[in-house]
Amino acid sequence: MSLFDTRTVFLLCGAMGGLMALVLYSLKRNYPPSIRGLGDWSTALLLMLFAGVLTALRDRVPDALSISLSNVFFFGGLHWSHVGTQRFFGLTPRQAPWLVAIVGIVGVHLWFTFVDESLLIRLTLVNLTGTLFMGAQAWLIRKNGPMRFAKALAFGSLACGCALQLLRVGLAWTQSMDHNIMGPSPIHQLYAMGFAVSILLYSIGLILMATDMLRAELELLATRDSLTDALTRRHWNALCASELERCKRTGRSVAILALDLDHFKAVNDTHGHQAGDKVLVAFVARINGHLRQIDRLGRFGGEEFTLLLPETSLVQALNVAERIRADLARAHDGPSCTVSIGVVTNQHDNDTVETLMARADAAMYRAKAGGRNRVETG
Repeated sequence: MSLFDTRTVFLLCGAMGGLMALVLYSLKRNYPPSIRGLGDWSTALLLMLFAGVLTALRDRVPDALSISLSNVFFFGGLHWSHVGTQRFFGLTPRQAPWLVAIVGIVGVHLWFTFVDESLLIRLTLVNLTGTLFMGAQAWLIRKNGPMRFAKALAFGSLACGCALQLLRVGLAWTQSMDHNIMGPSPIHQLYAMGFAVSILLYSIGLILMATDMLRAELELLATRDSLTDALTRRHWNALCASELERCKRTGRSVAILALDLDHFKAVNDTHGHQAGDKVLVAFVARINGHLRQIDRLGRFGGEEFTLLLPETSLVQALNVAERIRADLARAHDGPSCTVSIGVVTNQHDNDTVETLMARADAAMYRAKAGGRNRVETG
């Protein structure tokens, strides 16, 4: 007794692939270009659509279409999905070896379709090829970054697809099997249904992975200055407030430095804004060379920056400020700027970000009034 109509399952598998291809194509058009691989995934699922439709037409169209061409689309879909996964993780695909392998596999498949007909060998070839491609993608997903839900879903569906195909090969070699793939054989039916579910879950996993990457990029844009990669003012203020609360509980000291580039407007007026941007980027790079992993640099606007130094005394903060000032003063790469720095530490339990910044700004302006290229405390 047939569990379900295998032909319908293949059609549904193709239709789901086509719908997911449209979703991924829509994401490609609307997501930033830094999220790569979406177009390749869309192409892969579209090829799966063609493969599913042609397979469902088995015994109703010539074997050259329903067997040979459908498997070409199937192999192509697996390949482009693999390419998309590599690009998604920032890798450069090496397509030539895989394409050569696909051509060879297709050639062997054609031989055992039209010259020395053997369903068993064709089935083994197709499923082992599918296992190879799916396993390669599962490995890429596993080794690139933490295994959150989206990646776990994609990885799990690929792993299940591999297991399903290997099981089909094993059963085909150990048990008698109907040569008609659209027949009532439970092996064919369970494979078709399992593969359809795997494709659907895999597609959902890809969409969720792309969404996770978009969210990460939006979070980065919300917390980082696009030019210098320093923290935005809002995010720096939040970190500073959190550090002050911790200091109130532990009695530790935190230092804040207010930094302002001297005569920066003259750089823009003389050399242009692009040169000014380069000065800002180089300035941040030099500062980062003096910081610990726990220190936080923020950009408050223009040439104004703030530096948060957790668990730092006033003497230690002054030493850091002096090293930054001296480093910038002797820099000769491009238009030169010096820096005026105001340094403060928390003194009372009722200190806030606003009061500390007001004191740091006042100290910085005293440094400017005293001749610039100086460090003052407040």
